[in-house]
Amino acid sequence: MRHFWGSLILGAGLAAAMTGAARGETLADALAYSYEHSGLLEQNRALLRAADENVAQSLATLRPIISWSAQTALSTSGPLRDAVGVDPYDISSSATLSASLLLYDGGQSRYALDAQKALVLSSREQLRRIEQDMLQRVVSAYMEVQRADAFVELRRNNLRLITTELQAARDRFEVGEVTRTDVSLAEARLASARSLLASEEGVLANAQAEFTAAVGRRPGNLADVPDARIPGSLAEAQALARRNHPSLVEAQHAITVAELNIQRAEAANRPELSLQGSVSVNDDFDDSEQIGLSVSQQLYTGGSLASQLRQSKSRRDAARSALLRASRVVEQAVANAYTSLTVARASIEASGREVRAAQVAFDGLREEARLGARTTLDVLNAEQDLLDARASLVSAQMDETLATYVVLSSIGMLDARQLGLAVQIYDPAAYYNLVRNAPSGSSEQGRALDRVLEAIGR
Repeated sequence: MRHFWGSLILGAGLAAAMTGAARGETLADALAYSYEHSGLLEQNRALLRAADENVAQSLATLRPIISWSAQTALSTSGPLRDAVGVDPYDISSSATLSASLLLYDGGQSRYALDAQKALVLSSREQLRRIEQDMLQRVVSAYMEVQRADAFVELRRNNLRLITTELQAARDRFEVGEVTRTDVSLAEARLASARSLLASEEGVLANAQAEFTAAVGRRPGNLADVPDARIPGSLAEAQALARRNHPSLVEAQHAITVAELNIQRAEAANRPELSLQGSVSVNDDFDDSEQIGLSVSQQLYTGGSLASQLRQSKSRRDAARSALLRASRVVEQAVANAYTSLTVARASIEASGREVRAAQVAFDGLREEARLGARTTLDVLNAEQDLLDARASLVSAQMDETLATYVVLSSIGMLDARQLGLAVQIYDPAAYYNLVRNAPSGSSEQGRALDRVLEAIGR
């Protein structure tokens, strides 16, 4: 039974594989390349940055709003033309600088800000979930290429062996030890082996195409994959999943957002108080200043505010149900992953015994056939049994390794940081920390943000 050591997910074999370039491309190489070149991750990182900006925009509503305006007007009075034929008109101009500051709105703006912060946390978990799904796809694609490649090699070995058996049957037919039927049976098996080899080569081509789509490049010479380190028991794994799985954490933040929106809807019934001021000047350089308080409250909205409150409560109830459902789905996924792992390990043990028995049977039948005690068909059947047993063993071994990574994904720990990939880990808080104070575009921090976005967009 494997033991779980905190964040040390991959065994020492993967760490060694990361430095063993001479043995070909490792799983760590494929995972790191996909992490650094995934358009899906880039897309969702950009969406997370957009969610960060919503926090800045919500914060801005609590700050003074300053604006200016200018007007020019042309006016006429009296007859269209005076006694000397000149059109009487007057041009007037003015400019105004205005400022307003929200002093009190019942907490609506503050609740909106807190809700946007919770949405950011939810978006981070969504990004982590997408990263897990992407890395799991890479692991599956990597293992399926190895599985298909192993099956192709088994078929090629089978083809060589049947070719040898066919030649032996022909030689024995020449000396009268077997009949023409034995030769025909061997020829039929050879044709079937060539067909099955072509089929497995097609499966390999499909697996390589999926690898290319998942990783972003064609597979090279893939090295063996060590099993991932996983929790020692199902109960421990499910406890970890409940605390750490991104789907559950995301659902918890969604409930927080819904509850804040309820408070925001309730606050909409309260009055708003704002401070307003302005300075105006006209073309005669006459100026005027004005400052005052403005209070307003919606007394009747046709039932709109009450409807929004009920809607927010319904969304809160839906978010709670989504968390319950997500919890059950995650627990089932963990249980299924451990079941698959148990089945794979049992299959390895059974297939290993089958391979050993089939090998002994094949060796014995081939020797007996040389002595004339067995037919060519007996040998070919024994060889097919051995091939099937070896294929089952290879597939079970692949399934065991794949299942350990599925376990990691099911508990929410299949990510670049936990795997210790040799990549620059994306920090979802870095951009948020730059924008959370809502810097203006003309400030030094705002110009730094522009440079950051320009670098990302290259």
